[in-house]
Amino acid sequence: MSVLVAGIGNVFLGDDGFGVEVARRLADHDLPDGVDVVDYGIRGIHLAYELLDERYQVVVLVDAVPMGEPPGTLAVLEADPEAPDGVVEAHSMSPHVVLSALRALGGRPPRVLVVGCQPAALDQGMALSAPVEAAVDEAVRVVRRLAAEVGERERV
Repeated sequence: MSVLVAGIGNVFLGDDGFGVEVARRLADHDLPDGVDVVDYGIRGIHLAYELLDERYQVVVLVDAVPMGEPPGTLAVLEADPEAPDGVVEAHSMSPHVVLSALRALGGRPPRVLVVGCQPAALDQGMALSAPVEAAVDEAVRVVRRLAAEVGERERV
């Protein structure tokens, strides 16, 4: 089982850098075999190209996700691979846009999970807000647990 953990977001827009920070911290942890962690930042089309060879059965996107919850709230969501195509933009990282780009390139979408964090601020600046910063370590634990569970489930 191969799992790709993709840290995504724009580090110049405050809490939008959440996924990038989680990916950075995951580099300091042992992960199960077959789990790769990559900081994609705002390079959505690069992620779509990465998925073309179907090496990964599961992709875990880590990103700031407006959910209408208190800032710092974490959630694990599953993206619908059959969602309607979105406008493909090279710097867009929403799951449906990445999956649309992948389909447009002739690829098949893998299972996509999203570890999202409710942002407090998406203003210009390179610092995470206090509640989002406080959620980063828990997000690292969530991603590590997901990677282990997904890998184990697929081996059974």
